[in-house]
Amino acid sequence: MPTYEYQCLKCKKKFEVFQSIKDEPLKKHPRCGGKVKRLISAGAGIIFKGSGFYQTDYKMKSLKPAESRSAEKAKDAAQTKEKKSETNPSPDSKNSK
Repeated sequence: MPTYEYQCLKCKKKFEVFQSIKDEPLKKHPRCGGKVKRLISAGAGIIFKGSGFYQTDYKMKSLKPAESRSAEKAKDAAQTKEKKSETNPSPDSKNSK
């Protein structure tokens, strides 16, 4: 149920009331009986708890997680280095043969 904020026009006190959306707004202050007006409040902020909300619900399925992308880059760099060493042997490897 939402919380509505009211202000009494007679005593100027602000108060909150839990009401159903279907309920009529209050017309009288429960303590002094003065007329009240319902205030516009900012409402509550959304709080996301837990891990993976973005990953499981809104992330594009085609994108890879950051860890796997960086792991792939490291693997590609190692393979490139191996290929270069096979095509250009070091001077030490010539002497050992």
